[in-house]
Amino acid sequence: MNVVAAIVGRNLRLFFRDRLNVFFSLLGAVILFALYTLFLGNLQTSDLAGSLPGASTGEVQAFVDSWMFAGIVLITTVTTGLGGLAVLVDDDQSGRFRDFLVAPLRRGQLVLGYLLSAVLVAVLLSVLVLVISILYLGLIRGTWLTVPAILRSLAIVLLACVSFTALSALIVSFVRTNGAFSGLATIVGTILGFIAAAYIPIGVFPDGVASVVAALPFAQAGMLLRREFAGDTLAQMTADVPDAREALRAVYGLDLSIGDWAVPAWFVVVVLVALAAVCTVLSAVRTRLRIR
Repeated sequence: MNVVAAIVGRNLRLFFRDRLNVFFSLLGAVILFALYTLFLGNLQTSDLAGSLPGASTGEVQAFVDSWMFAGIVLITTVTTGLGGLAVLVDDDQSGRFRDFLVAPLRRGQLVLGYLLSAVLVAVLLSVLVLVISILYLGLIRGTWLTVPAILRSLAIVLLACVSFTALSALIVSFVRTNGAFSGLATIVGTILGFIAAAYIPIGVFPDGVASVVAALPFAQAGMLLRREFAGDTLAQMTADVPDAREALRAVYGLDLSIGDWAVPAWFVVVVLVALAAVCTVLSAVRTRLRIR
């Protein structure tokens, strides 16, 4: 384990030393925050305030911000794990694998070191963004998450980090050059906000598209986070019109449906655990074969 710990420490130092890579790992979350701060947030607030005359502007803003930050945290769990795997691609392209193989290292130790370091990158940055989100909502909007909600959100973040990093590792195992990796990261950062229903509410999509998005683990993990972040603010906002609550839960992705089937929370947990297990095994096998 000392060898694996040394590899993990080395990979973490290389990642955090490259500040540009750290920034691009967080770029998707930064873009989403900028979009809602400058443009989309005002549109969402105006639309909801117009349709819910009994809700105050502060209540509407608190809900929109809570919903937005749930999406920001979700995006971070995906992009940071992917960014943490940049060290693997760079070591392959630079020929460092050959240096490692002449050292008294086993390929299994190298693979475990790469996977663990990527997961740690995702966890560290995602938890940091989670803390910032909680503080922003509390200090700026006056909406503090309860301790149980924070603990559940933390558990969801940890599970999402492991699952999505394992998925990223499987995809990256087919990537050979830094240029290809940069292109992959750009594509993921661009489309993730849409397939996770973070840029715009899932209720805006056509029914067929909404069902496809709801079937993906990104939107499903986002559903769990949105329930913790925005469940209470939604209840406060719709206190005078409780009939609108269920409709808004569906529109904003607090409840997901694939066709006529409502996606339960336990199913999402099973999907994420299965995704983590399967992708970890496959990515480990692929990476082990790659290190020659």
